[in-house]
Formats: sequence, structure tokens, C-alpha cells
Amino acid sequence: MAAVELPEGVERILFSEEQIAARIREVAAEISDRYRDEDGLKLIGVLKGSVFFLTALARELTIPVKIDFLAISTFSGGARAPGMVRIAKDLDDTIDGEDVLLVEDIVDTGFTTRYLLQTLAGRSPNSLGICTLLDRTTRRIVQVPVQYRCFEIPDRFVIGCGLDYKQLHRNLPYIAVMNPEY
Repeated sequence: MAAVELPEGVERILFSEEQIAARIREVAAEISDRYRDEDGLKLIGVLKGSVFFLTALARELTIPVKIDFLAISTFSGGARAPGMVRIAKDLDDTIDGEDVLLVEDIVDTGFTTRYLLQTLAGRSPNSLGICTLLDRTTRRIVQVPVQYRCFEIPDRFVIGCGLDYKQLHRNLPYIAVMNPEY
């Protein structure tokens, strides 16, 4: 295999395209097994980061799925302080009585995920779980129940597979670590 030319500011590849695809297949098999006796599963993607992961995950699921999206805005409370979260784009459809899986690109401090779980739980889903591509438990401040995770990562800034740096690099097929001096 030819060497991959990394974008400027990228230190190294953390997970290759092949590793990501294999792990998504494994997680999709777990999810399909868990929900196989249900009427279907609604995947809710958090825009923009989850789009690539949600699409890859949905393609690997062997159960009926519905897809919806929401977007959030955060307002910082200062340097490295958790911010306030609000929904900038709400779901198009109801989740009342549905089995719902919140699909995240990354779960970090847990504040945003907790807010989304509380908001969605108030809409009376039959069940509500979390599936994330990346889980950065080292930065967790608020504990949230992550049922499905593809990878646990160190406390480093990462890009690719939906994660961005200044809105760039979401389309990289791998997950890479940014150079902290960049």
C-alpha cells in the first residue's frame, strides 16, 4: 500500500480506513442483534460531525432503520469551561414510542450528550441509547451511558470521518491526530 500524504498539521493516522470499516461492521452487528425483535430503530445523528459515521453504520445494519438529524449550538462559558447547549435544528419527526439510538461522532466531556439524552428522553421514546464513533473518556466530566463505541481515544485533537478542524478534513477516510503545535 502506498504511503498516505497527510494534510498540513496532521501528526499521524490514529485509525485507518480499514480499521474503521471493520469496527463499524462489528458494532452494527451488535446493534442489529440487540434490536432484531423490534419494529425498527431510529438513528438520530448530531450534525455535522456524525453524518459520515451514521451513514456507514446504517449501511451495515441488518434491521429496519429510520434516520433523523438534529443540530446543536454551544455557547462557551470561558476558556476550557463547558458551555451552554441549545438545539439549533430539531428533529423532523416524533420519537414517541420508538427505539432511538443517538449517533455521535465523539463523546467528550459528556455535557452535550447528557443534554441531548435529557431532551430526547422527554419525548417519550420506547428506548434511548448512545452509539459513538469515538469516546474520549479521559475528558469525561459528566458520566453518560454509552452503549456502543467504536474506539476509545486519548486526549488529543482528531480529525477525519466527520470530525473537523476549522470545518476542514471531515471527508478524510481515516481518523488522524493533529499536531498540538499547529
